[in-house]
Amino acid sequence: MKSRKRYTNTTITKRVDHEGGGAHRGPRSPAEPLVCTVCGATYQRRRWVQAGTHVGDTAGHRAWTPPRPTVCPACARIRTGVPSGYLRLRGEFFAAHRAEIEQLLLNESRRTATDNPMARIMSWERPRRHELAITTTTEHLAQRLGHAVEKAYGGQVRYDFSHENKVARVDWRRD
Repeated sequence: MKSRKRYTNTTITKRVDHEGGGAHRGPRSPAEPLVCTVCGATYQRRRWVQAGTHVGDTAGHRAWTPPRPTVCPACARIRTGVPSGYLRLRGEFFAAHRAEIEQLLLNESRRTATDNPMARIMSWERPRRHELAITTTTEHLAQRLGHAVEKAYGGQVRYDFSHENKVARVDWRRD
């Protein structure tokens, strides 16, 4: 007999690529210090920081070791071409204010990079006159950009999430 339940335990607990935090993450944090050979970001105290930035104080200072070269997760994602966030902007209002909105998005992405250098814009595509499609390295950056445009210009924004694959799709429209 078929169950009338909409959700069962198997539909909730099944994880596609959840082992170790997802397919994009390794099972453990890498040994420190690391430096990205592409962008120059460094991995210190279990977090990636912008090139030239030092994290933490000298308390508990260990002996200095030279950083090992590697490729940071953002550069690896850009290299493979697999984004985690999609932002699409559409409408007549967007076409009329394209330069202003694009500058807002650039400023917001630069502001985000100070907090998280792994959050970057991967590509800008202009498929049509009234449309702009942006891909990002993190799902949080796509959400942040969509929120910034909505806060500044109003309009209708829709957020869609894929919890299994860590992907966000943001669609903003104002006519």
